[in-house]
Amino acid sequence: MQISIVIPLKNEEDSLPELEAWIRRVCEHQRFSYEIIMVDDGSTDKSWRVIEQLKSLNSNVRGIKFRRNYGKSAGLHTGFQAAKGDVVITMDADLQDSPDEIPELYRMIAEDGFDLVSGWKKVRHDPISKTIPTKLYNAVTRWMSGIHLHDFNCGLKAYRSDVVKTIEVYGEMHRYIPVIAKWAGFTKIGEKVVEHRPRQYGVTKFGGFERFINGPLDLMSISFVGRFGKRPMHFFGTLGILSFMLGFIILAYLTYTKTVYQEYGMADRPLFFFGIVALVVGTQLFLTGFLAEMINRNSSIRNSYLVEKEI
Repeated sequence: MQISIVIPLKNEEDSLPELEAWIRRVCEHQRFSYEIIMVDDGSTDKSWRVIEQLKSLNSNVRGIKFRRNYGKSAGLHTGFQAAKGDVVITMDADLQDSPDEIPELYRMIAEDGFDLVSGWKKVRHDPISKTIPTKLYNAVTRWMSGIHLHDFNCGLKAYRSDVVKTIEVYGEMHRYIPVIAKWAGFTKIGEKVVEHRPRQYGVTKFGGFERFINGPLDLMSISFVGRFGKRPMHFFGTLGILSFMLGFIILAYLTYTKTVYQEYGMADRPLFFFGIVALVVGTQLFLTGFLAEMINRNSSIRNSYLVEKEI
């Protein structure tokens, strides 16, 4: 199979028929062998019923229904695991991503040899509450990751199959899939300007303010896991040893001063308390690294989601 199109969704009953028809029209015109994987992330409307109807009309449609809402990352991860195509393309279900981009995205992966191609919505039709956090988030991500993409969080992306089968997407890490892919060794990352269409149905699921808080935290987490996920002791142990040695040297100096020069009031000096704190913090950091190593070696699978139905 050439293409798997993964569409995570929640409460998008109005847009699904039009989206499926558009994708089918594009793929049949290009004579692609394809599948459409719609992952219902705990919708409370008639989205699943619509997916069942679409399946009866188009055998290339596949549906996965979660028992509850897990988030976009969960939908993408489950769709990635189910995908059978050589190229996997993701898009949002709200019709803001154009299926007309599919042939060129496929070509860039299949012919140009990219591991991942990310869409860039150069002209956006979003409220200011969404565009400002997005610009700040993209600038910080470029600086921290060294990946020069304009729009990391664009839902329209294309991947080689082995990329999505290798990376692990959990929590809210869908925003940083290019960063995760880079840390996994997939470094040929491209970008394509894509059309951004105004939302026609429903309401956005985006929370503008939370991006200011969650975005940087997620990026720091990805950066840490990428560098030290398999060797946490190298991070915590190094900091712990440096802090412990600093505290030891300070206390050794104070002990020498008191012994040789018979100085009094050492316990009242700020340097004494700083040495004690450095000693304690160093010990705690070292123990944190030790515990992190034990947890890492015995960790269970994070991506475990309850699927209610699958067609």
